[in-house]
Amino acid sequence: MPYVLKNPDGTIKGVSAVPMEQEGWEFVEATSREYMGFLENALAMQDPFRESDIQLARVLEDLISLLIERDLLRFTDFPDAAQKRLIARQNLRKKNRMSDIIDENENLI
Repeated sequence: MPYVLKNPDGTIKGVSAVPMEQEGWEFVEATSREYMGFLENALAMQDPFRESDIQLARVLEDLISLLIERDLLRFTDFPDAAQKRLIARQNLRKKNRMSDIIDENENLI
């Protein structure tokens, strides 16, 4: 259960896993976009290579897909462990796309 402390402008400036006795701390949902964004920014600031690694991983996934589509590489050429990881990543990307679609259309109903 995350608890956050916000600046006067409403942006998160601190996070705690337990309730804090100091005034201003409030509970937020762990799936809150604002909370997730704060965590992403905090992680990116701690490790400058993290964002680069994420982007490079995406490039490699796209390259592998392109090579498979053009029959320059077979999916079965990869070891079983790599196949499982690629399938898991594809499923995560599909789920993420679907959740974005649902979130965008939430206000339309």
